[in-house]
Amino acid sequence: MRSVRARAALGATVVVALALIGAGLSVLLVLRANLTDQAGLQAEVVAREVAGQLALDVPYDRLETRDEEDHPVQVTDEDGRVVAVSKDLRAISGTGTDRVTPDPSPTPGQSGDESGGGSGSDDDASDDGSDGDADDDRGTPGRGEVDSDEPDFTNGTATVDGETADYRFASVRATTSAGVTLTVHAGAPLAAEQEAVGTVRGAMLVGLPLLLLVVAGVTWLVTRRALRPVEGIRREMAAITASEDLSRRVPEPGSRDEVARLARTTNETLTALEASVERQRRFVADASHELRSPIASLRTQLEVGAAHPELLDVPGAVADTVRLQALAADLLLLARLDAGERPGRTALDLGALVREEVSQRGGDRIPVTVSVPDSGEFEVAGSRGQLARVIGNLLDNAQRHARSAVTVSVRTAERGDVVVAVTDDGAGVPPRERERIFERFVRLDDARTRDDGGAGLGLAIARDVAARHGGRLTVGDAQEGGARFELRLPGAD
Repeated sequence: MRSVRARAALGATVVVALALIGAGLSVLLVLRANLTDQAGLQAEVVAREVAGQLALDVPYDRLETRDEEDHPVQVTDEDGRVVAVSKDLRAISGTGTDRVTPDPSPTPGQSGDESGGGSGSDDDASDDGSDGDADDDRGTPGRGEVDSDEPDFTNGTATVDGETADYRFASVRATTSAGVTLTVHAGAPLAAEQEAVGTVRGAMLVGLPLLLLVVAGVTWLVTRRALRPVEGIRREMAAITASEDLSRRVPEPGSRDEVARLARTTNETLTALEASVERQRRFVADASHELRSPIASLRTQLEVGAAHPELLDVPGAVADTVRLQALAADLLLLARLDAGERPGRTALDLGALVREEVSQRGGDRIPVTVSVPDSGEFEVAGSRGQLARVIGNLLDNAQRHARSAVTVSVRTAERGDVVVAVTDDGAGVPPRERERIFERFVRLDDARTRDDGGAGLGLAIARDVAARHGGRLTVGDAQEGGARFELRLPGAD
């Protein structure tokens, strides 16, 4: 599925279906268990009632049971023989024996010998003249006992009055006064449990698909509504890509959710991309313009020299070539910096690097004063060539604007930073122009001519290199009244 809405709807439906199936099965199991326990309790009550009568030696044919159609009863002795059943019981299963015809056996209060010699006993009693007392004794029931342990429960079927149904049977043991142990099997119908479980199951089978359809539909609609701004962002981005118009922006919804943050981030990215492309266009235009001048001048001189060798300005041609070479080197370095080239991590002494750069500048218009303490620790990590280029660019800028003095100093600052300061006694930099001078191909209005003032790339390169080394380059006022450029780099660990 390629649609997020379809995947979300399907996922939500599957999760809800699994949850509902699990919950439904749990409900059915709990409902069935509760109703089965209730039927078992009813069967136990009936079984104990019959067992109580047997313990009181009530004859089998005089046992009383409640609602025999709903509570079939079967009584067995220790040998498993059926001694009594409830009225209209025609078949039974689940009680240990399926017989429903009672076997001849003594009454609960008599043993087998007493039953067989009942007539002889009456004659002997008459001869002794104690017949009335014997009749009184037979009319008073004996007392046995009912087992108080938890009854045994089983499930089975019974046919009562021609109708077969499922029952929950409870088995209770009773002992007569003559010591005869009998087991009473009494049943309670499971029709209510089956009907309730069937009703709930049917409701679930009907309601579950409908509920899942509702969940899928609601999830589809909610997801569609939530993703509608995303589709708007996609369409606008496609239009921007097709038109290449980076000034356009994607619509931002009024909500504060993830989609709104995505739209804002996308617009911020477009803004940064537009600014980057605009800088690139300006850079290409300015570079073309800067390259055009020395190339045109060099071509003119060479063409004049080819036509009139005596008029060839060799020093001018060499100067234009040197200027063209320096400009090409600056452009190449900026291209590498824009490409994200990481500087090396070589440890170097910034104080020694400053002394070395100043010592190689023998042709400067104004002598450079160096202030580097001999006992200082000025070690930094970075590219020696790029940092030397920064110091050289700062000295070149100071030489172009200084009147009579240029000073370079090195010191340590808080947190172990190393600071290189280059000052001059020139006119300084106006506060409103202090950030603009670090832009590429920018020269202030009072700067020198293009031939003396350079292409306007030195300070831009210096700041980019400082940033790549984790430092920064700033400009302020010098005590002498000119400009003070400070290069701050983190010390080596």
